[in-house]
Amino acid sequence: MPTYDYVCDACEHEFELFQSFSEPVKTKCPECGKKKLRRLFGTGAAVVFKGSGFYTTDYRSDSYKKAAESDKKSSEAKSDTKSSGSKSDKPAAKSESKPAAKKGPSKSDK
Repeated sequence: MPTYDYVCDACEHEFELFQSFSEPVKTKCPECGKKKLRRLFGTGAAVVFKGSGFYTTDYRSDSYKKAAESDKKSSEAKSDTKSSGSKSDKPAAKSESKPAAKKGPSKSDK
């Protein structure tokens, strides 16, 4: 729920009001009681995520998630057909390499 800024045109009282998107705009000033209250335009209506716990992928739409899933499945299917079309059924030979021997300080260095 956002915080909105309001100002009264009659008494110039300014305040912030925490209200939901579906609530109607307030028109009556809490200070003077006149119906001269108006909501100001600003950043109050925007939803702002602050902190380190939010990621852009956390709030993806369902249609985006479905499209990403279908892309993932189609790319997996393509990689399966490429690997099954190889000429040899034998797995590729692994080249084993041994790590180089570590040299310690020689007696002549001391």
